[in-house]
Amino acid sequence: MNVNSNGYTFGFAGVMVILVAAILSFTAISLKDRQKKNIDLEIKQNILRSIGVQVERSEADKAFDDYIKRSLVVKNNQPVEGIDALSVNLADEIKKRPEDRLNPLFVAEKEGQKFYIIPLRGKGLWGPIWGYIALMDDIETVYGVTFDHKSETPGLGAEINTAGFQSQFRNKKIMRSGEFVSIEVRKGDASGDHQVNGISGGTITSVGVDAMLRDILANYVEFLKSGNI
Repeated sequence: MNVNSNGYTFGFAGVMVILVAAILSFTAISLKDRQKKNIDLEIKQNILRSIGVQVERSEADKAFDDYIKRSLVVKNNQPVEGIDALSVNLADEIKKRPEDRLNPLFVAEKEGQKFYIIPLRGKGLWGPIWGYIALMDDIETVYGVTFDHKSETPGLGAEINTAGFQSQFRNKKIMRSGEFVSIEVRKGDASGDHQVNGISGGTITSVGVDAMLRDILANYVEFLKSGNI
């Protein structure tokens, strides 16, 4: 065999491409379950953070079972049976009409208090933003939030995942006189129970958080007010 020929070179390269592709494919398949498990654990960590529970990933399963007393899915203000709340893909759901969406809801208890945790999903400047908001038992007062992003600008829009931004939401209210008003993210002049300050230099991301809260929370209000939880 002439190892210096073009045929040998192309043949060898072809075999190597096939071999490497096979190895990568096998690795991806073998790690798929582990990757999904890690994603599920991260989701549970973030849900728990909204009520101030910080746990390592290895402890997330147990802590989630300890604090989350009920998980359900709501559609058009009615509970839907047979769907795991953790399995709902909000990236797909927010593309639907509000009345057609599957809306996950988690009911938590901590230190004798009940909380309603709502997953959030929206759009920032460069990509998706998401998070969780925990409402107190009065269904209008915010206990805590967590926000994160895929690709917002460091030092600007990326600040939505910092304690400085998120702590502003504590004790804010999404209702006024029994009517849903959400929480407005304003440009540096927030006041009262229904406003927080946006991020300096991160206007579009701040607007995205504002729109995300308004869009997502509106799908839960009537169900929460009904008391059928």
